[in-house]
Amino acid sequence: MKAITIRQAGGPDVLQLGDAPTPRPAAGQVLVRVQAAGVNRPDVLLRQGKYAGSGDVAGTVPGLEIAGVVVACGPGAPRWQPGDAVCALLASGGYAEYAVVDARHCLPVPAGLSPVEAAALPETVFTVWHNVFQRGALQPGETLLVHGGSSGIGTTAIQLAHALGSRVATTAGSAAKCAACRELGADWAINYKTEDFEEVLKGAGVDVVLDMVGGDYIAKNLRLLNDDGRLVFINAMQGAAGAFNALELMQRRLTITGSTLRPRSADFKAVLATAVEQHVWPLVAAGKLRPLIHQTFPLAEAAAAHRLLESSAHIGKIVLEVGK
Repeated sequence: MKAITIRQAGGPDVLQLGDAPTPRPAAGQVLVRVQAAGVNRPDVLLRQGKYAGSGDVAGTVPGLEIAGVVVACGPGAPRWQPGDAVCALLASGGYAEYAVVDARHCLPVPAGLSPVEAAALPETVFTVWHNVFQRGALQPGETLLVHGGSSGIGTTAIQLAHALGSRVATTAGSAAKCAACRELGADWAINYKTEDFEEVLKGAGVDVVLDMVGGDYIAKNLRLLNDDGRLVFINAMQGAAGAFNALELMQRRLTITGSTLRPRSADFKAVLATAVEQHVWPLVAAGKLRPLIHQTFPLAEAAAAHRLLESSAHIGKIVLEVGK
């Protein structure tokens, strides 16, 4: 099969297309003929050798989410049959013509979605559901602040929170990105290049913050939180260190938490997949959540896809179409 591998940790040009053995499903796994693979920020960190638990990345096939068709099943994977259309979460291996997946990490492709759209769901939906709704415990009527609202994570978080009855504030880096966020359901869309989000939202009250920025955002996030508010980190692109007043945290009962998905156990991801299918898939079926696709690339142009992702010029998801 054809696959993209990481030659060595480095820039986009270390991604190379070549031949690789077609994997075989072991017990509890399915083999999927990949039609599309989502491109995500953790793929970039993995390529750079900086993602949590990545180790030596030479020879690794990146790709954390795919959509395709089941072609073979290992023993102990009774739910799926050859011919089933699935999308799935992977620890790696998605940038390829075939991928083996833990059968428990597959979900049926929602009716009406193309393989490209379906491939844009697993990594972002699993991340948002766990961090915003499980760790952050966002409730209807509360307010969520999402930084990076025009990213794949951001566009998913806006739609889910809006669909489930929460108010949403977001930051983004241009007027066009802010307009896209409003169209998805954001009540506030703040251009961080021209406005201070803390000043705009002061007095509005924020219950949960989903932050992928870090740095000087940390203190601002904490000041904006209502009593019993929750600050959830999924990245710290502008710096991981930040000062806070522990006494204020105690007095206001604030929670600081966060997570990374790739290093979590297969059992944890299986439980999370069940929760996503129960709570999120009906919203997809009802048209209340639909991935926003910015651009697709053929598999051979994975490096170009990474360059676009790193430029932050996109709105929504970037997806590789396999077989084109």
